[in-house]
Amino acid sequence: MKIAIVRERFEGENRVAATPETVGKLIALGASVAVEKGAGLGSRILDKDYTAAGATIAASADATLKGADVVLTVRRPTAASLGGVAKGALVIGALDPYGNDKDVAALAKAGVTAVSMEFMPRITRAQVMDILSSQANLAGYQGVVEAAAEFDRALPMMMTAAGTVRPAKAFVMGAGVAGLQAIATAKRLGAVVSATDVRPAAKEQVESLGGKFIAVEDEEFKQAETAGGYAKQMSAAYQAKQAELTATHIAKQDIVITTALIPGRPAPRLITKAMVESMAPGSVIVDLAAERGGNVELTVPGKVVEHNGVKIIGYTNMQGRIPTTASQLYARNLLAFLTTLIDAKEKRLAINWDDELVKATVLTRDGKVVHPNFAAPAPAEAKPAAAAKAAPKAQAKTVEAKAAPAKTGASTKAAPAKKPAAKKPVVAAMADATKEAAPGVAQSVPAAAEAAAPAKRAATRKAAAVIDATAAVPAAAKAPAARKPAAPKPAATKKPAAKKPAAPKGAK
Repeated sequence: MKIAIVRERFEGENRVAATPETVGKLIALGASVAVEKGAGLGSRILDKDYTAAGATIAASADATLKGADVVLTVRRPTAASLGGVAKGALVIGALDPYGNDKDVAALAKAGVTAVSMEFMPRITRAQVMDILSSQANLAGYQGVVEAAAEFDRALPMMMTAAGTVRPAKAFVMGAGVAGLQAIATAKRLGAVVSATDVRPAAKEQVESLGGKFIAVEDEEFKQAETAGGYAKQMSAAYQAKQAELTATHIAKQDIVITTALIPGRPAPRLITKAMVESMAPGSVIVDLAAERGGNVELTVPGKVVEHNGVKIIGYTNMQGRIPTTASQLYARNLLAFLTTLIDAKEKRLAINWDDELVKATVLTRDGKVVHPNFAAPAPAEAKPAAAAKAAPKAQAKTVEAKAAPAKTGASTKAAPAKKPAAKKPVVAAMADATKEAAPGVAQSVPAAAEAAAPAKRAATRKAAAVIDATAAVPAAAKAPAARKPAAPKPAATKKPAAKKPAAPKGAK
């Protein structure tokens, strides 16, 4: 079992996917480890350190990858660079698949099993494998450090013989992993810290770190968290109220750090140009979502820009700016996951494809894109959807056809009793919608069914009248045998035959 670690080719990426510490543990699991020459230099790790841990230093990437069963990487490698790996080799790393469908498809075509660590489930068992948390934690820390470096004043309050220096005010937008670390770091540096988040649970977390919580705490806010602990999409009305509160608060801040980053989507806009202009000259904004377009209207990804005296930091790889620490944590994440794929006794790969961790993270396998977020069975599903939409129309026509015979006699009026079945296709079509979404349900009803609705209601009323009338006749005739079929509605419609006893009543 050969494991390969190559030097990262992505511009500005200084992290590495394995450290001497993790290399030694991989070798203990029965693997042979090949490291490309210079792979760890960006993280201050020398080739001799890898050699001391038991790894082999290869002169080139091709030599490193030749015959490899597992490739550990920080960024997504190109499919062309993986030509020499073993068939079905595991490629494990932060593969950033969203918006890169062609590259993912190329990996599948190359025959490798690509594993995207970003999709690691947020469960207790996988916490030690969570690269998003480990790297976001460092990004939050480094974001404050970068802000302090650009800020032209001291952060803590200082009482000196020459007078008192007021503390800087720092505002953190988003209290996730990165945000909480930013709050803690800014507090340690002496700033007066405040923070905001749409999740009610964040209030206690912010206050536990010494920060002041800023939010519109209405009824919607209290329901703004999913069962899994993630933020829900807020209404436009709430967003407007929160934006007004935020804008007022930002104008008084010296440092603002934004952390709202959604995988696979453009970063939400939190700070407008007007908000930036409301801040005092010398203020600093750190946008940790710059890689997805930024939370700030004026952010330029990868650069530091200045507008009206306010500096906006838009580094796209904040954790990569402290590569030694970032590599240590990242390499441990990969090691923890890879350990679950290796049989320690047999000293070989033994992947359980039904393991929830594997199923959640595997992007490509056996030449196909298999992850549900990227696999392409969508066109196949479109046909059943079209058929489902056609079904209600067909049933609507059937209902209309039955409505006409209903006028010919009581025996045929039992058919409207089946009309509830005509409503079932509408419910099935909206199975993925919430019950309270009444407008959405109304829009999903086929036009044909809408047109037939008056006829259906009329037919239903007539059917009810006929059933009541036929039920009343047997009651007057007191025919015990005739009441048994009354339970099934179709039998009840045959009761007009019981009108024959009505003749003797006329004779009386």
